[in-house]
Amino acid sequence: MDGPEDFDAFYTATARRVVHHVYALCGDLAEAQDVTQEAYARAWQRWSTVGAYEDPEGWVRTVAWRLTANRWRGLRRWFAARARLGRETPAPGPNPDRVALLAALRQLPDAQRLVVVLHHLHDLPVAEIARTTGMPEGTVKSYLSRGRTALAVLLTDDKEEVDVGTHW
Repeated sequence: MDGPEDFDAFYTATARRVVHHVYALCGDLAEAQDVTQEAYARAWQRWSTVGAYEDPEGWVRTVAWRLTANRWRGLRRWFAARARLGRETPAPGPNPDRVALLAALRQLPDAQRLVVVLHHLHDLPVAEIARTTGMPEGTVKSYLSRGRTALAVLLTDDKEEVDVGTHW
């Protein structure tokens, strides 16, 4: 047995048995399928040698089992390392004000949102925004004014209280 056709016939005849064998050992079908495929890939790479063995299927089963054992050892090391690090502190949920701000920003037209974010969140001056975006400074100022007015309305619980002349 040393040609590709021989390997194909060997694979077809034995793969199902090897998967079942590894599945019985590790208890995880997906894991058994993965390591069996890896074992057959290794057998293919060495087929001129493995094909000459008295029991090439036994060789593949052994390789598949060793791959499974190595994965389990790796998982044990990973869990041990995680245990040494202690429990992760859960990240706090988003602040309700931040959620509201992001929702309000999404409602602005793209150009207004860009200008508002660059000015208020990135602290860029109007001249820098104009240079960066290619907009005239007057347009940047207009978008800032309109964006602030729209955000004031969107972020106020009582829409009647909004003083649209007020800026941030």
